[in-house]
Amino acid sequence: MGIDQINKAVFFDRDGVINKLVFNPKTGEYEPPHSPEDFIFKDDAIEALRKLQNNNYRLFIISNQPDFAKGKTSLENLKRVHSYFEEQLKENSIVFSSFYYCYHHPSGIIKEYAVNCSCRKPGTLFVEKAIGDYNINVLYSWFIGDRDSDILCGKNSGLSTILINNKESVNYTGKSEPDFVRNNLTEAIKVILG
Repeated sequence: MGIDQINKAVFFDRDGVINKLVFNPKTGEYEPPHSPEDFIFKDDAIEALRKLQNNNYRLFIISNQPDFAKGKTSLENLKRVHSYFEEQLKENSIVFSSFYYCYHHPSGIIKEYAVNCSCRKPGTLFVEKAIGDYNINVLYSWFIGDRDSDILCGKNSGLSTILINNKESVNYTGKSEPDFVRNNLTEAIKVILG
């Protein structure tokens, strides 16, 4: 069996990797977009995704989305952002096999979402589900993210990992050991397709 027949995948964190984070003046932090108008792709994202797709990689999103649990926005808004994201992908003929979003946060203020769950990264539930549902070969698969939680999730799932150097996420890094560190998706894809 050649490498092209193997079910290989790239798992992505979304915010700060594929799209830009948004500065929230109330918290003084860079956060995920809460409305479609705030969703802006990183300059090289579409082309990078296309290259992987053209090289027979399945694409997955695994994203922690705790802002509803924290009372910062509505679940409806988060779902509107996802719908817009998916529309933009379709317009560019990019196909993701599945999107996995964790809306929980252990210190959330929305009671039913304020839980310790196994779907929140660094938990590996969603990666395991994708591997099982799509028969993914972990030896040929990758996790790309901009936080320690992404890298730990990837490592604990048996994937190779790439940390994207994102100055807006620097407070959430330094406690993991990615296989590679790169400045953007263009550089990350070169490692994968190397």
